[in-house]
Amino acid sequence: MQIQDIHKIFFLGIGGIGMSALARYFNGRGIEVAGYDKTPTALTRELEAEGIRITFEDSVDTLMHDADLIVYTPAIPKDHIQKNYYAGQGFLMKKRAEVLGLIANELFNISIAGSHGKTSTSSLVAHILHASGKDVAAFLGGICLNFQSNYVDGNTYAVAEADEFDRSFLQLTPNIALVTSVDTDHLDIYGNFEAIRESFKAFLQQVRTGGEIFIHHLADRDILPEGAVYQTYAYDLEQADFHAFNISVKDGATHFDLNTPEGVIPDLTLNYGGRHNAENAIGASAVALSVGVQENELRATLASFKGVRRRFEIHYKDNEHVYIDDYAHHPREIDAAIATARNLYPGKHLTVIFQPHLFSRTRDLATEFAASLSHADTVGLLPIYPARELPVEGVSSRLIFDQINMEDKHLVEKKDILDFLKSGYNEVIMTVGAGDIDTLTTPIRNWLKEKVKMI
Repeated sequence: MQIQDIHKIFFLGIGGIGMSALARYFNGRGIEVAGYDKTPTALTRELEAEGIRITFEDSVDTLMHDADLIVYTPAIPKDHIQKNYYAGQGFLMKKRAEVLGLIANELFNISIAGSHGKTSTSSLVAHILHASGKDVAAFLGGICLNFQSNYVDGNTYAVAEADEFDRSFLQLTPNIALVTSVDTDHLDIYGNFEAIRESFKAFLQQVRTGGEIFIHHLADRDILPEGAVYQTYAYDLEQADFHAFNISVKDGATHFDLNTPEGVIPDLTLNYGGRHNAENAIGASAVALSVGVQENELRATLASFKGVRRRFEIHYKDNEHVYIDDYAHHPREIDAAIATARNLYPGKHLTVIFQPHLFSRTRDLATEFAASLSHADTVGLLPIYPARELPVEGVSSRLIFDQINMEDKHLVEKKDILDFLKSGYNEVIMTVGAGDIDTLTTPIRNWLKEKVKMI
């Protein structure tokens, strides 16, 4: 299939963050785009405003009957009427990952992989390249605040999130591959950690001849193909090829000098809080330097990076309160979010409201989730957000709750969150999770605003 042969395209699950980026790509090229999603969201409303027709009714009557291509996400259930109709009628159907590969592999492909940090790192790479004048297309797993979008249009470089879920990243053949981490996740797909590691190794084996590999210094080196040439990065490990030193943190910004194999780049600033984000910025800088971004360009673009929606996004701040929303849905990501909050707001009481994502992930990682959440002062635990899964017998948020090592822990329903917060001591509040917990951001922000008015 050639992209130029597509004139009409229908997306099953168009409101997904990866699907919507592809929809924007095709829509921007004059191709007629339509799609289905389960419910309206802010993102589907944006797509509709851009001229894309979206239906929220799973019906044969509402689909596109003359589509050249049907793109679908694994989240679409097996009994979906539209998907089964298209399959039964012999329409050309491809997974989201296949279509992303078709696009990105035609360009200079920069693929960002890893169990954690993909979205922030790929957004950093896209911003640095774009703001430095490079002709870059980016397909991001979150809304980059510099672009106010998950998509950037371009024709020379492609920055793509290389997602290990469902082995999607095996559709990509990168010129440059970066791996942030390799951790236990998606055991519903892989079964065990060894299979995860083998999948990452297969991904790196697809790096093109003469291509480059960047990997976090502490990541599992066993994923590297035999004889691979690679460079490492880390926050402050001197053994890493790219690392920071002379580090200081002030007013939420990280200031540092960057050691590279070519020498030192002094006086860099990242106004996007947290050690883990500074580490992502170092990896992104290594990629950017490899494609010709200059020292002065790197300094300016790092400083102007605004962050990613739902990645330690501060929704409210006054002299007494801070409210942060974060997408963290794995124990290591929760560790990083809590550590960042502790670092930026030392001595403040930290309340974390967590919504577990997937029954399988909760079952597999309950003990680790509990250990991570135990680093907060107060925990509110919501019911599991099922996403693509059906309930699993015996699996609920209580699996985590019973193992949290603190007294001030609570099982809470979403509708009762404000009452829960009103009864507590709220200096720093964090909502955390990958489900629909972000629908709480407006109510919590508005409550804090009203609370301050009443003081």
